[in-house]
Amino acid sequence: MSIRVTLHNDPSAFDALADEWTALLRRSPNDVFFLTPAYQHAWWRNLGRGQLGLLAARAEGELVGVAPLFVLDDVLRVVGCFEVSDYLDWVTAAGQEEAVLAAFVEFIDSAAAPFWHALDLCNVHEGSPTLRLLPELARARGWQVQTEVQEVCPVVSLPATWDDYLAALGRKDRHELRRKLRRAESDPDVAWYFVQPDDDLSQAAEDFLVLMAKSHADKEAFLTPQMRQFFRDLIHIAADRRWLSLSFLTFRGRKLATYLNFRYNNRILSYNSGLDWENDPRLGAGAVLTGYLIRHAIEQGHAAYDFMRGDEPYKYRYGGQDVSVNRIFIVRRR
Repeated sequence: MSIRVTLHNDPSAFDALADEWTALLRRSPNDVFFLTPAYQHAWWRNLGRGQLGLLAARAEGELVGVAPLFVLDDVLRVVGCFEVSDYLDWVTAAGQEEAVLAAFVEFIDSAAAPFWHALDLCNVHEGSPTLRLLPELARARGWQVQTEVQEVCPVVSLPATWDDYLAALGRKDRHELRRKLRRAESDPDVAWYFVQPDDDLSQAAEDFLVLMAKSHADKEAFLTPQMRQFFRDLIHIAADRRWLSLSFLTFRGRKLATYLNFRYNNRILSYNSGLDWENDPRLGAGAVLTGYLIRHAIEQGHAAYDFMRGDEPYKYRYGGQDVSVNRIFIVRRR
């Protein structure tokens, strides 16, 4: 099978390849939200730096691979590889992973590729064929390769019923979750809801950003103008594609907690959150909303509730089990 790789430097390639790219993702072992062309384009538009180098691999005219790359400071990276993208990779057609990865390696080692000294692939899932195949392809060229566990992602595998879920928790965690939910549900001043398609999405995005900024002392510095616009764009993009799961918990009409989650590939991706600590009336608003969201995910028949990167203790109280995301760092030697 002959594979041809084409380099795209213009961001218009995200839209030009979108339909084929989306179809490829559906038949790829790396079908994750953060590798959709919509997410990738939003990240590049708002947070991208350096020189874009998006690679498209074709076999007999059919798209069989996408490597969304950019070069910054002579390091070749995956688009999205700063801060806000939990799972990243190169997209390959199932059953053709080794051939496509070999074609990508051949191309980036050619004169047609932009100059690079090191290749840094972040947040590669532990089950990815790239993690298994790419290091050997690189070593065969005499390149130095280092792989390491970068972070863990606690994931809750969801059973068929809420009672089954509660039964799987530890006794203390089960008791505490039940207690908080009972208290919230018995209080007529407590309510929660999902943002709906007909709601004012722009206002909902601003409400989310306000609570996100309040949730931690360093969030205000994190939420630069570029980052705020990225979140606004992402909320609208996800809503347009029916991926959005933006929720709020209120007390006497005041928004106390929020979760920006995504529905993708029969999973709930718990992406970011916000909490008004100062005005929480000892309700545990964040914990209550998390419980509601997990229960709703079970009722909707989702397979998993993915807390994604970070080993914060609260994620394990809800039954999270670690999967790792890994870094592949390659230095090209001449």
